[in-house]
Amino acid sequence: MIDRRVLTALAGAALLGAGALAQQAYAHHAFAAEFDANAPVRLQGKVTKVEWVNPHAWVHMAVVGKDGKTTNWMVEGGTPNTLLRQGLTRNTLKPGTEIVVRGYQSKDRYCQPACKANGRDVTFPDGRKVFMGSSGTGAPRDGSDPTERPR
Repeated sequence: MIDRRVLTALAGAALLGAGALAQQAYAHHAFAAEFDANAPVRLQGKVTKVEWVNPHAWVHMAVVGKDGKTTNWMVEGGTPNTLLRQGLTRNTLKPGTEIVVRGYQSKDRYCQPACKANGRDVTFPDGRKVFMGSSGTGAPRDGSDPTERPR
């Protein structure tokens, strides 16, 4: 027979483990958990900062609207490793670089401290276009991901 204290300790360890897994799953979310496939955005502006962090890199941009007002955007990309394989590096996404990003806005549309979007591709001033999303997240099949097979 198992001692009640051992059983209690095992149950506590299982709960802690489940909590850690839930937190990790939340941190690496599916596209549909945060972004709206029916809210495509086209952002043109200058890179202000890039965060090369896992599980997703973030490209911060200053986008000047038709009214002359600047809006700050945080654009989620794939993992740093994914971006590097696509040819995006710290040197290609330096602050001050003018880029165009196609992607999808966050569901909440909350823009404090910045608006959020999931980036699908980035276009550079020389016309070069690079996929910046992550595959298999549930993002719309919009032709950006070169690994997607046609339906």
